[in-house]
Amino acid sequence: MTMIAITQNTPVLVAIDIAKARHEVLIAVPGKKRRRRLTVLNELADFTRLITALKDYGRPVRAAFEATGNYHRALAYHLATAGFEVKLVSSVALARTREALHNSWDKNDPKDAQVILHMMEIGNEQFYHDPLVRGTNDIQELSKTHDIVSKSKTELWHRIEGSTSLYPGMTNANASSISAKIASAFAGGPMIGDRPLPNRTAANVGSNRMAVTHLGCTYPLIANRR
Repeated sequence: MTMIAITQNTPVLVAIDIAKARHEVLIAVPGKKRRRRLTVLNELADFTRLITALKDYGRPVRAAFEATGNYHRALAYHLATAGFEVKLVSSVALARTREALHNSWDKNDPKDAQVILHMMEIGNEQFYHDPLVRGTNDIQELSKTHDIVSKSKTELWHRIEGSTSLYPGMTNANASSISAKIASAFAGGPMIGDRPLPNRTAANVGSNRMAVTHLGCTYPLIANRR
């Protein structure tokens, strides 16, 4: 019979399914068959409680999760600063593994934590580089803001150019003139390369409503989209 030797350096595996309000945590301790489940709210007090519970095992800890928007960043930062090894799990690999294990596309948070733990056991993980720890947070946020502003500007121009077919009173020359005026509103701020970045936050860009008055009529240009 094959004997499995468990050393003191064998890490505790922590699989985390990330969500907006709370995270489902599944902990596998070497030498124990039962796995511990925790629900961690997305707040500092619960992060501290989780870190304290993991340190009580007296073993190295390796945590892994699927990146979900920006909801994973706070917990990942606290785990990394606590000295734990933090890993990423590919979203595509997680979906394919879930289908293979459960023969179904159905998903829920506890099931995803089980699949993540299985992927950790077979070593199917990726490196995670925390933006705050690595010093890349500012350039990352600036890049995201520039992307949102660029997409909003392009959408606005397309709406203006397409308005000539909806409003007979607006000619192509009028639309081009309005486009130029809108483009000038984006100038005068910080520059990324040769493209201007306005002094506004990413949240404001998506929520602003803009309109143009022409020939006594007000034409909405941007509507809120979710």
